[in-house]
Amino acid sequence: MHTGANDIVAKLVEQLGTAVTVDETVVNATRTDKSGWVATGTPLAVVKARTIADVQTLMRFATEHRVPVVPRGAGTGLAGGAAGTDGSIVVDVSGMNRILEISLPDELAVVEPGVLNQDLSDAVAADGLVFSPDPASKAIASIGGNIATNAGGLLCAKYGVTRDAVLGLKVVLPDGRMLEMGHRSVKGVTGYDLTALMTGSEGTLGVIVEATVKLRPIASGQVVTIGAFFADVVAAAAASATVTAARLRPAVMELMDHASLVTIDAYNGTTLTARGNAYLLIQTDGGGAADEAARILEIVNAAGGTAEFSSDVAVGEQLLAIRRSFHPALEAGGEVLIEDVCVPRSKLAAMFAAIDEIGERYGVSIPTVAHAGDGNLHPNFVIPAGSMDPGSLDSGSAGVPDYVWDAAGDLFRTALALGGTLTGEHGVGVLKRRWLRDEIGSDSFELQRQIKAVFDPLGIMNPGKVFA
Repeated sequence: MHTGANDIVAKLVEQLGTAVTVDETVVNATRTDKSGWVATGTPLAVVKARTIADVQTLMRFATEHRVPVVPRGAGTGLAGGAAGTDGSIVVDVSGMNRILEISLPDELAVVEPGVLNQDLSDAVAADGLVFSPDPASKAIASIGGNIATNAGGLLCAKYGVTRDAVLGLKVVLPDGRMLEMGHRSVKGVTGYDLTALMTGSEGTLGVIVEATVKLRPIASGQVVTIGAFFADVVAAAAASATVTAARLRPAVMELMDHASLVTIDAYNGTTLTARGNAYLLIQTDGGGAADEAARILEIVNAAGGTAEFSSDVAVGEQLLAIRRSFHPALEAGGEVLIEDVCVPRSKLAAMFAAIDEIGERYGVSIPTVAHAGDGNLHPNFVIPAGSMDPGSLDSGSAGVPDYVWDAAGDLFRTALALGGTLTGEHGVGVLKRRWLRDEIGSDSFELQRQIKAVFDPLGIMNPGKVFA
């Protein structure tokens, strides 16, 4: 660390004391996230914030000294958005993990950003409530991070994504002011919706320090889980599209291709691949669960699927746990680029067919699972041993060779051509900056940069993320 940097850190310690750490292990850990992207260079320090006042002090300091700040929670992001970049100060809000209030009459909770998604649901389960955003990483992902990326998950086709669950926020701006936005009421249309703007802003506008979020009643009545095997993933995708076209809205509809089943079997010791080349996992809930499941079974069977079902809640949870094990299974097998695109549900079969073609053309394995209920696919590019390329992707690395990025680029452009989007829930971060303008257009791109400048005129909030 050069002399100027030492001086800045010394001054920061004067203001925040032991909340500041320059421990090499701690600092280096913030340079990456679950995406595998590693920022070059090293952050100056990590501030382990415990209070809103800590965050305000840091932001005033950063504005005074023109130092970039990278907000970070649990570090479970999949786009490099919370990776600490060279010369930055990382503000770690994972220690701000208190549930401040639970209001049962209003079905809401007020939480600090470091509260884990599953912990909030566990805290209100006995009262018959749940926090509905349901990312596969909910046991380890923080609500602040869910909000920063507008996370989705297995249940979002029926119950909505994070934005649908956020009523209000407290956000510390780059100059240290705290902005309160939103409301505790179910409705509210006063002024521009800054709460929605902050949700999905990936730490580029301010630091989320408190959230007021909706809770919903746990679905009452029967829960029915359907598992259906298909000869190929295109047929399974077509069946899922038929389910939604029939105006049915299961709580869960997850689709796994053959390569993902192979990975899951190897990890869990299961034998899914012995029964088919693609698997559609569907769960219905609520008062009409049985009738809805019966209609879905008819559709699945007519589409060539071999289906079985169970109304045993424990069996359903076991099957969901198998689906949630997919990404840990991939990580256990080596290096993987975990991606995220979303297409109209009617285009799922076309997107899966395109993924197969791209994989064959580039000679890369792309195991893919999908939240079929909303058209959100997670193609995963498996990187062969010995193919790591530390110098790829601008100023950092995800260890991904250029030919894999070329394949990913074709996949992204295909999703856009089908009327979809580059990211359904992971965010842009650093991994998708180069394709952002392709989706939103130059005018929108420049307008969004101008909006960022209103909140962050010095450009110190998470620089280099989202906007290339």
